[in-house]
Amino acid sequence: MPGRDIPSKWSFGNGVQNGGLLSLFHRSTASAGGDGTLTRRWRLVICLTGLLALSGCTSSTTWGWYVIDPTTPAGWTNIKFLVNGMGATILISVIAAAISIVLGLLVALPGLSDRWGIRLINRVYVEFIRSIPLLPMLFWVFYGLPIIFRSMGLNIPIDPFWGAIITLAISDSAFTAEIYRAGIQSIARGQTEAAQTVGLSYSQTMRYVILPQAIRRILPPLANQFIYIVKMSAFASVIGMQELTRRANELVVTEYRPLEIYTLLILEYLVLVLIISAGVRWLERRMGSDERG
Repeated sequence: MPGRDIPSKWSFGNGVQNGGLLSLFHRSTASAGGDGTLTRRWRLVICLTGLLALSGCTSSTTWGWYVIDPTTPAGWTNIKFLVNGMGATILISVIAAAISIVLGLLVALPGLSDRWGIRLINRVYVEFIRSIPLLPMLFWVFYGLPIIFRSMGLNIPIDPFWGAIITLAISDSAFTAEIYRAGIQSIARGQTEAAQTVGLSYSQTMRYVILPQAIRRILPPLANQFIYIVKMSAFASVIGMQELTRRANELVVTEYRPLEIYTLLILEYLVLVLIISAGVRWLERRMGSDERG
């Protein structure tokens, strides 16, 4: 996208550089001379400090909101370019969250066993995965996993899309497993014993008795984890995934307006998270997760 000339606008810093604020300071302190109060001086100092801070931000340049101005063809094109990355962000987040929910449940169940050897499977997985930062894991999955596949005689390439999904799903599954474990353990043990009394198997007890109640309780923390996945999907930009953050970075390179473009990026994530939060609140009311008492 070709760069454009920055429109000439009045810069506040010019007033500072020309001595306007300095002369104002001298006149104000002189007028406050003998009978001036300390409060008046402090107000003046605070005012000038704020003005000087603003002038420092704008003395060498002007605001560039024109790059995302929807009333201009170029600004509207930039906005559409940024917003079009939202589809990839949502798709990555939804698929990764779905895999994480299933994988987290499979990891949580061994942690509920009475046998220490089976519980050890849960503890090793959770502690190991939780200790790995997301970015190094992303690099390992995207660059390292194909090498392992080739060493095994398998030609399985991993593109940025699936690299991001695999990384997010595995990283989040450890946290989801702990949420499941806490939710299941919060159900009274007597309900499990009652289900066994009427002849239900372990899988039937989990499916019909324990999990329906546990899911109602863990819905809020699961929603928090989904929001976490949405925000962490920004890391996919470093491996070339064309999502929100990647598109913002590319636009900054061509327009040289990081403040304005990244501000719009933040607003995009804010709107996305607010929509998710509203949907979760509605789902909580439908499932009775927000009942008091």
